[in-house]
Amino acid sequence: MDIQIIREHISRYFTIKSFSTDPENPYFILEDYDAQKFAQLSRELEELGYVPGIDKSADNYLIKLSKWKPSGKSKYHINIILFLITIATTFFAGYYFIGHGVLDGIAFSVAIMAIIGTHETAHYLAARKYGVKATLPYFIPAPTFIGTFGAVINVKSPIPTKNALFDLGASGPLAGFIVTIPVLIIGIYLSTVEPLKAGSVIFNPPLLMSIIAYFTAPSVPGGYMLNIHPLAFAGWVGVVVTMLNLMPVAFLDGGHISRSLFKKNIHKTISLIGVLITIALGWIPMALLMAFIMIFSREHPGALDNITKLSRNRKILTVVLIIVFILCLAPAPSYL
Repeated sequence: MDIQIIREHISRYFTIKSFSTDPENPYFILEDYDAQKFAQLSRELEELGYVPGIDKSADNYLIKLSKWKPSGKSKYHINIILFLITIATTFFAGYYFIGHGVLDGIAFSVAIMAIIGTHETAHYLAARKYGVKATLPYFIPAPTFIGTFGAVINVKSPIPTKNALFDLGASGPLAGFIVTIPVLIIGIYLSTVEPLKAGSVIFNPPLLMSIIAYFTAPSVPGGYMLNIHPLAFAGWVGVVVTMLNLMPVAFLDGGHISRSLFKKNIHKTISLIGVLITIALGWIPMALLMAFIMIFSREHPGALDNITKLSRNRKILTVVLIIVFILCLAPAPSYL
């Protein structure tokens, strides 16, 4: 690392108070700060192969540097192949496990792919908005009763600001939630009433489903239950996906939102609370996965610019996200 060259770039924009030439932990202490100047500096250093991160340090500002590792080109044919396989596995799940025919399989597959696909596409578009390099969604087919483990995008470059970090975290759950609502309305309306049977899966409906069912579901007399339509089941999956992604844990969507709002230590505490909530709701495998990520992954670094405050509108949107989270709180299903 050529500290002298980097020092010259930084000194064009800021007053350097001190710096370290330790190759394992290079840093610069600055006396002043400006968000636009830091953004320009970040672009210059990226061209040199370095990524700067800035945070408050007592009465000064601390820039830490890390080596920039350009990622390879995305292979779009993999996205397409996984997408087509996941259509097939979700159709089979809807046909064999959830519904009773081809139309049920098609309905479930279209609904679940729309919910998950919208969620990940929103992340992708948010990344593009801020110049963050990201792949198109990778759908994950799986031999499960819903036919998929969801979808992911691979973020290939650092996130520049707290606003960008918030938007990347919030965009997916909000977009998926918006698509989930009409799926639930139609699915619950099409659901039927049948007698209670031993071995039936009992869903403890989240508040959102209870509200929609109050207006659209047929009346259920004593000794009977609502046999939910495959669309309603897809909507329930969408609710669970939204809830789990909004858990404010580590690198989940909710973790990104939490990290954009709070400092590193507070984010850790909130992550632990998120794991405990997940356990209390009965989603034990997911809670174990969250705990594993917390223990064995690196700390959430936040944005490159951890100084500029989150915008007022995003703080207001946080309240909306909390309401969405409460509406989606879904206990794990049980058996009769």
